[in-house]
Amino acid sequence: MAKFQPESCGLGPAFQVIGGKWKALLLWLVHTEPRRFGELKRLVPDISEKMLIQQLREMESDGLVHREVFHQVPPRVEYSATELGKSLDEALTPLANWGHKHGAAIIARNIENA
Repeated sequence: MAKFQPESCGLGPAFQVIGGKWKALLLWLVHTEPRRFGELKRLVPDISEKMLIQQLREMESDGLVHREVFHQVPPRVEYSATELGKSLDEALTPLANWGHKHGAAIIARNIENA
């Protein structure tokens, strides 16, 4: 009998590439149109520049986003979702819907328990 592995339910690999506070949000922001680095920074003001760079690099390494460098002055870099990234974004849609439906109740419970 095979030993149970958390990855056997499929969530392990998914969370491995989308885990953390920012990746799902960044993927959602680039899934419909390419976004420049500065634009992403403005759209997610709570993320530090260092963390934004790190998250985008990891997502690029995992094949979720494509980084395109335009050689001009000043240099321009755009990030867009790959087909793999778009498919993951689509898979996250039901989770986002669940969050919209239950988010207020969860926040209220957290405030009660604080």
